[in-house]
Amino acid sequence: MFCLRSQGEEPSRERRGTAKIFPEARTHIRPDSIPLTLPAAGLGALFGVHDENLRLLEDAFGVEIAARGREVSVSGDPESTALAARLLSEFSKLIERGYTPKKPDLEAAIRILKEEPSTSLVDFFENRSVGPALRQVVSPRNVRQQEYLQAVLEYDIVFAIGPAGTGKTYLAVAMAAAALLEKKVKRIVLCRPAVEAGEKLGFLPGDLAEKVNPYLRPLHDALYDILGYDKVGRMLERNIIEVAPLAFMRGRTLNDAFVILDEAQNTTSEQMKMFLTRLGFGSKAVITGDVTQIDLPQGKISGLKEADRVLANVEGVKFVRFDHRDVMRHRIVQSVVNAYEIFEKKKADDAAAAAANGNGHGNGNGNGKPSSPAGE
Repeated sequence: MFCLRSQGEEPSRERRGTAKIFPEARTHIRPDSIPLTLPAAGLGALFGVHDENLRLLEDAFGVEIAARGREVSVSGDPESTALAARLLSEFSKLIERGYTPKKPDLEAAIRILKEEPSTSLVDFFENRSVGPALRQVVSPRNVRQQEYLQAVLEYDIVFAIGPAGTGKTYLAVAMAAAALLEKKVKRIVLCRPAVEAGEKLGFLPGDLAEKVNPYLRPLHDALYDILGYDKVGRMLERNIIEVAPLAFMRGRTLNDAFVILDEAQNTTSEQMKMFLTRLGFGSKAVITGDVTQIDLPQGKISGLKEADRVLANVEGVKFVRFDHRDVMRHRIVQSVVNAYEIFEKKKADDAAAAAANGNGHGNGNGNGKPSSPAGE
């Protein structure tokens, strides 16, 4: 399927003209394939080293790709062939506009076309960078992340709900840093509830800042990565960036600020209401959380879950929902998240079925439990 050569060509011999870029030239073009003519400039980056990107596309879409110089053909299942050909065509347009594709770009494009086939890859890759003044370019890697960034630009309050590894916190911090450097806001306020993840850490040593620092470390890490250690240090000293536990927010009014509440699933109903009413003029809030990882005491209602019901139809508030397909960590993390989602759904369905059976088809004892045998 891969590494097709001209008739009579020896496996070890390099083809003239294309050998320096594509040592294993794909030259067998089927009559039922979709033909494409790609731009010569940037073709090596698009095809990858030893055609690795073409192999990636073949594996992802289940198609065959043959190339002879700039002439490329894609063949296979009609629907998959159309998607693969469209990916190559749109990347050729990006190349003509000066964009140099990398392997992660191809991987992101494959995910996008599989999840949202109507998405324009040209628009996605041309309009995706966040904050050119940042220490490093931060870009969305899937459609949901792009929707998230657009929502932060357009709405004053944005809720990002989804599993770990979807970029909720990192992208929010990047947007906040970009807004600060572009002087759209005067400060960044990052906070999260100081709730332990199912274990008791006891009394922590040090002053107040040292006690809460372990809970806020993920926010510090994102800031250092995006802005750089020295710049973050100076901004923290001048209170341009403030990192604080949620309890410190009561009684404050935050004007001209970009406020991020992380791990919001561990807020109570009262804390969430308190946080949302801190916003002043010229401020924006992003609330992130994963409702499958709630560490509140038994019986406490998550403020994030309640806000999802209460604020769903409020103008100016936007909810962006991620799932296992949007996980950008090690690929096994995506499988783990998916397995837990299936397990939780089955558990909920079983509980609903048990409740229905107990209420409508029970034995009449009112509690849905089987009657005790006489004399037991």
